Amino acid sequence: MAEQRRPLVSHIFTADPSAHVFNDKIYVYPSHDLAHEGEDNDNGDEYLMEDYHVLSLDNLEAECVDNGEALHMKDVPWVSKQMWAPDVAYKNGTYYLYFPARDKDGIFRIGVATSDSPVGPFKAQENYMQGTFSIDPAVFIDDDGRAYMYNGGLWGGQLEKWKTGSFDPNGGENAPDEPEVGPMVGELRDDMLELKGSYEHIKIVDENGVELRAGDEDRRYFEDPWMHKYNGKYYFSYSTGTTHYLVYAVGDSPVGPFTYQGRILEPVLGWTTHHSIVEYHGKWYLFYHDCELSNGINHRRNVKYTELNYREDGSIITIEPYK
Repeated sequence: MAEQRRPLVSHIFTADPSAHVFNDKIYVYPSHDLAHEGEDNDNGDEYLMEDYHVLSLDNLEAECVDNGEALHMKDVPWVSKQMWAPDVAYKNGTYYLYFPARDKDGIFRIGVATSDSPVGPFKAQENYMQGTFSIDPAVFIDDDGRAYMYNGGLWGGQLEKWKTGSFDPNGGENAPDEPEVGPMVGELRDDMLELKGSYEHIKIVDENGVELRAGDEDRRYFEDPWMHKYNGKYYFSYSTGTTHYLVYAVGDSPVGPFTYQGRILEPVLGWTTHHSIVEYHGKWYLFYHDCELSNGINHRRNVKYTELNYREDGSIITIEPYK
């Protein structure tokens, strides 16, 4: 079964799917959109998510199961609101749930919670991961066992407010002809609970090796990092935000630099686009969201998936979501 392209579940609104294969089953870790009548704005105030549900598929022809609430903000001491797009990694016999949320000062941080089951419940650490900021954590464990966390998002995700190394509430994007305010990567400690050191800036370059410009909105990084490995190459994919593309860049190291290659997915219904890529039984799949169930209401999204295909040279064939 190659094509799904219909909402995985319809009884709740889900978005930002991080898909993984554990024990030969597919587990999807989305954010959970709550219906409300609040304002849509560039700060993301319409996204008032409070908890996480874990979805699972015994196989790609099975019914998707909602395994219930795995973590709620009331059980995380440092969180004030907005538990946005999460990810999960498995190591040391433990499942680690990484999630962004605003701390008591309104600053986005990354937290981590643990469980001995892929569906939870997860128990959060008392505090956020030290030295972390912004949103959209994605954790990649390389073949050598080293683990890396990628994250960062502009605007509501506050990434541009950290250009000086500390939080500047008035910080803004770079000028259009300056290098982009790009994503961050940090290697995790062996216990997976903290960064081993500090963040590094990820460099995404064009075909001439020049770092992408902030004004290059068709290609520059906005949010939603994801890492997967294909034929020995590292594929760093992300959302362009304002132009609504999912795109990718390829490199020889998990920390870059990465050379921009092209688009994975054309725009979907709704403002945001957010994804993950996973291999299952020898084929590759793209998990993403749109606003089909809500007829375009941005904070009421639904998760879907479709098959992802590569050409012989390793390039990804662009997906048209509604064809």
